[in-house]
Amino acid sequence: MGPYLAAVRNYWSLLPAVVVAVVLILVYAIPTLINPQWTSSIMALFRTAPIPADATPEEARRAAGVLGPQQLRSRRMLAIALVVGALILVGFNISFNREAVGCYKAAKAFGATDGPDTKDPCVDMVFGTFLGDGKGPSSEKTPQPVQYYQLIKGKKPHYLKWIQNAPKYDEYDMVIGTGLSCAGDLRVEEQDDKVLVFVDVDTPCPPDSNASLTPFKLKKPLGDRKMVTVGDKPMTEINPDMDSWFTVLKKLATGG
Repeated sequence: MGPYLAAVRNYWSLLPAVVVAVVLILVYAIPTLINPQWTSSIMALFRTAPIPADATPEEARRAAGVLGPQQLRSRRMLAIALVVGALILVGFNISFNREAVGCYKAAKAFGATDGPDTKDPCVDMVFGTFLGDGKGPSSEKTPQPVQYYQLIKGKKPHYLKWIQNAPKYDEYDMVIGTGLSCAGDLRVEEQDDKVLVFVDVDTPCPPDSNASLTPFKLKKPLGDRKMVTVGDKPMTEINPDMDSWFTVLKKLATGG
């Protein structure tokens, strides 16, 4: 069933327990919704206490599992509540995994490699830059290129809601992704005909299992200006985001 059943987040390790709980709930709830008397009669078969000889007719009926009108209604209401609880339990687990897969896809799109950080992508694999804002003087004669950026103003990618130190949509125009080791040396220089992005170090940034996203607000709209890096090479605009609920459910249903 694709990445939505992958153990990419600790929440999904609860899947076996969730499945057992849901199955047990449905085994009781579905027959009870159809006819509460069925489950009551079956449970009465396991009653070990003998019926007293002087039991009243009502007590004998209860001991045999026979339900009255009010009990039938209450059993059905309980069954409905259990089914709703099962759906909520499944929904929460799918939601948590949807969140994790979205963060994982975003981190990979920005160049992160697979590693130990994939266990909890929204915490360890992709996050807002903690030190550095893309501003400051540059000193290296051979700076290093940066490949990816994502425009966020007006687009509001959903995965940004779930990461640490997330940038606010309306305060920045874009996020630029680098490995954590190079995020503090990121530089963004606005010019009349282009926006130049580079890392102010003289050695290539090593591959990293995380992506640090530096938010940046342009002094004027990007317009027709090009986003370029070292040597005026064009940068790649990407647009990773979380799958919609419809897509998630479709993948779960079809195994995609």
